[in-house]
Amino acid sequence: MMPFYGDVAQFREAVTSVLDQSDPDLRLVVVDDCYPDPTPREWLASLNDARVRYLRNDTNLGVNGNFRRCVELVTADWFVVMGCDDVMHADYLATVRTLTRHHPEASVIAPGVDVIDENGRTVRPLGDRMKSVLAPSNATVLSGERLATSLYHGNWTYFPSLLWRTAAVREVGFRPGLEIVLDLALLVDLAADDGSLVYDPEVVFSYRRHSGSVSSVQAVDGRRFDEENRFFAAEAERCAARGWPRAARAARLHATSRLNRLQARVGAAAGKVSTGLNRR
Repeated sequence: MMPFYGDVAQFREAVTSVLDQSDPDLRLVVVDDCYPDPTPREWLASLNDARVRYLRNDTNLGVNGNFRRCVELVTADWFVVMGCDDVMHADYLATVRTLTRHHPEASVIAPGVDVIDENGRTVRPLGDRMKSVLAPSNATVLSGERLATSLYHGNWTYFPSLLWRTAAVREVGFRPGLEIVLDLALLVDLAADDGSLVYDPEVVFSYRRHSGSVSSVQAVDGRRFDEENRFFAAEAERCAARGWPRAARAARLHATSRLNRLQARVGAAAGKVSTGLNRR
């Protein structure tokens, strides 16, 4: 599943990376969230590939709504909600499919990820270096309080790279009203529902990091962190009531979120100083 609204060139690269998988047994469904240019639809049609299906929403659903729409449209037992600017490595599908055979009970498969910029260059911003520190160092299976605690300390996963088991996701669903932490909310809801996450550090996916992303834009004006603060406060209460003290403590601290907020404030302050100096 590929929800689309964005850069057409990067969209083409993303689609091409899916269709060039070493394991060709796949179906790609592009869900256009009312992008004003017909070029993506026309380009997909020109591929003449029976594995590709294009759908367009009647109205703009936004990030959360379009993700929900994608889940509704899934017909396979496992699915990915891939970003329309990200890149699958050629062995992505073969790798995660092997993991599902070894762990058929898993709710989600998390492969290794590298990060690229707008130009496709590998980068390691501070936030992504923090993710690599927080992620398990070896292949592992996490579930229950252990999974929730790990994610509350810092969400080290990359949502577009995750392979989800359809039945498990439909059981809990995306929470309404969330834009930034909807993936984290789904993961911890799966943990609370006795689901498990299988992690393998082999890098088979490139996540594109750029300043135009929803989380980057909202970090500047504080909306991201307002949503995160509300989310973690509610999660701390829920985990305490569930008898998960370590997870409750991690949710109350949400240390990585706090550090990201401090970093955003410092960056914004530095930008204001720079702007002021340039005006003199």
